[in-house]
Amino acid sequence: MKVLMRILALLFAAMMAAGAAAQQDLHRSVVLITADGLRWQEIFRGADPAFFGREETGMKDARDVARRFGGASAAERRAKLLPFFWNELVKIGSLYGNRDKGSEVVVRNRHRFSYPGYSEILTGRPRDDLIDSNDNRPNPSFTVLEIVRKELGLAREQVALFGSWETFSGIGAHEPGSVFINAGYTSLELAGASARLIELSRDQFSLLTPWRTVRHDYTTFELALEYLRTRKPRLLYIALGETDDWAHAKRYDRYLEMIHYFDGCVGRIWRAIQQMPEYRDRTLLVAATDHGRGSKIKNWDRHGADVRGAQYIWLAVAGAGLAAGGEAGEGSRLTQSDIAPTILEWMGIPYTKLEGVAGRPLPAIAAGKSR
Repeated sequence: MKVLMRILALLFAAMMAAGAAAQQDLHRSVVLITADGLRWQEIFRGADPAFFGREETGMKDARDVARRFGGASAAERRAKLLPFFWNELVKIGSLYGNRDKGSEVVVRNRHRFSYPGYSEILTGRPRDDLIDSNDNRPNPSFTVLEIVRKELGLAREQVALFGSWETFSGIGAHEPGSVFINAGYTSLELAGASARLIELSRDQFSLLTPWRTVRHDYTTFELALEYLRTRKPRLLYIALGETDDWAHAKRYDRYLEMIHYFDGCVGRIWRAIQQMPEYRDRTLLVAATDHGRGSKIKNWDRHGADVRGAQYIWLAVAGAGLAAGGEAGEGSRLTQSDIAPTILEWMGIPYTKLEGVAGRPLPAIAAGKSR
C-alpha cells in the first residue's frame, strides 16, 4: 500500500510539474528582429578595411565612417560596429554563423533573395516551387505568426509585424488580415493608438527615402517599440530593411551606419523587455537576416542564386533560462528554416503545426525550457 501511495504521489507531482510548465508556456513571448541582407562577415569580422577609401564602395570620402568602425583586428572592428552584440548579447545569448570558426547558418531556399528568405524564416521551410519573386502577394503557407495566434487563442493585435518594406503585408500571413501588419508607407490603423504611434504614422510621409516601397527603419522601429510598450503583443516581428537598400546602392558607408543602427535597435528592444514585467524573464529575442551577399568588392552589393556565398547567414538568440552559448564554433550548423520551429517550441506549441516544416527547434531552446 505504501508503495502504491508513493507511486501515486510521484505521478501527482509529475502532473503538477507538467501543468506548471504548460502554464509558463502560456505566458511566454517572442520578439523577432531582422536586418535585410546583413552579411555574416560584418557581424563577425566588423567593417572590412579593404573597402575603405574605395570609390566603388562609396567609401572614398567617408573617412569619418572608416575612423568610427575601423580597427587593427576583427574583434576590435566588430565591437565598434555592433557594441550591443559584442559587449552584451554574446554574454547572455548565442551567436551562430561565424564561418571562420566553423559555424554555419544557411538558407535552404535556392533563390537567396528577400521574399523566399523571409518566408523561410516565418514558415520553417523553403517554397521554391511557389515563391520565385518579390511580388507583394499573400504567403502561400500559414506563417508562425498565424499559428501562434490560432493556437494560443490570441486577439489579432497580440501578434504584430512592423516592416520597412511594403511587401511584408503579403509575406507575413497566408490569410490577409489574420495578424496585425503595418509595412512600408502605410498609415497605422489602430483603435486607441497612443499619441506617439499617431505621430510616427503621420510623420513617416514626410521622411521620404529614395525607395517608394521602403520607409525608413527609424519609423518602423519606433512604431514597433511604442507598440510593444503600449499594446504588449505576445509575438512581435520587426523587419528592418535599409542595410540591403544601401548595399544595393553600393554605399558601404551607409550600409555600415545602418548595421550600427540595427545593433542599437536590438539593444533598445532587449532593455525594454527587461524593464517590463510582462516580458522580463519570459521573452525570447531572435535576431536574424534573410540572405547573405557576395564576399568581394565586385559582388558584395549583390545576392541571389548566382552569387556564391549568398546562402550563408547568421542568427542570434537570447532568453531567460537559456545557457549563454556565446559565439558558436566548430560543428554548429543551423538553417534559416530552424527559426519558426524555435519560436513555436519556446511558446509551447508543437513545431509540427508548421505544414511541411523542414527545420527543427534549436537544441538550446528545449534545454532552456527544462531548466
